[in-house]
Amino acid sequence: MADGVGVLDRRANLKGRIAAVVGGAGGILGRAVTLGFAEAGVDVAVLDCDAAAVEAIVPEVERRRRRALAVAGDALEFADLARFFEAVAASYGHLDILVNLVGGVARASFADTTREQNQWEIRANFGYVLDSVRLALPLLRKSGRGGSIVNFTTIEAHRGAATYAVYAGAKAATTNFSRALAVELAAEGIRVNCLAPDTSPAQGANAALRPEDFARLRELGADALERAIAFYVPMKRAPSVDDVVNGVLFLAGDLARSITGTTLHVDGGTSASLGFLDWPGGDGYMPAPLGGSLRRLFPFEGD
Repeated sequence: MADGVGVLDRRANLKGRIAAVVGGAGGILGRAVTLGFAEAGVDVAVLDCDAAAVEAIVPEVERRRRRALAVAGDALEFADLARFFEAVAASYGHLDILVNLVGGVARASFADTTREQNQWEIRANFGYVLDSVRLALPLLRKSGRGGSIVNFTTIEAHRGAATYAVYAGAKAATTNFSRALAVELAAEGIRVNCLAPDTSPAQGANAALRPEDFARLRELGADALERAIAFYVPMKRAPSVDDVVNGVLFLAGDLARSITGTTLHVDGGTSASLGFLDWPGGDGYMPAPLGGSLRRLFPFEGD
């Protein structure tokens, strides 16, 4: 590290690159991804519907001695996306990295949803990704050195997520679109991967729960959520914001230069367990509760 650059930084080779982060100013996760790029030496362009966050992100990036372009707009509106990528072209000339981070979901049985709600979820979790990638591709090709596209998906794209049916379907579409596109673009050196968080720190993940879900947790005390995580996540802790950002930086840089068409699960092991939960009462890991857990969950005659 004689030149002040560590071996991992050198191998990642992110410094001096340009990244567009769609959804990269508002919320906990979007802001963190953008600032993570800036700290890695990447110049950034951000589109976000939170105008105050868009204004605030520029000086934060500049304090890290990187250039910033921030545009207020709705990623679900094609005109706003087009305006954003036109601004990227005018300011930077090309792109090396694209991150599509926007998404949204509300927990509900499919029969209780409307066609309009379904259309919104499809647009928010798949449709805009198509437009974003289409608009970014000419800029990614301009560098002549390939690039990286990272599309945010979810564990729900890989399992039967009851009460999240349309969201799960839309994210599964994003996942398989990314896999297919990776094959199409591989010879150009443009890699396409997905990142799938679970127990996500994103604001949208919390917004998906019903008010009564939070009320029941509050009734159980301050440590209820922590105990639920230990029951569900094999690593016994939810992934942090930094964990997710690390996944994005890995996929964006040269450490992943031979990785394309895959999904990186940043979830503490939940995608690996797929239904095997660490049941209490001495039952341990099983897909369904056994005697110890059943006694805790339900009253039995003679107990």
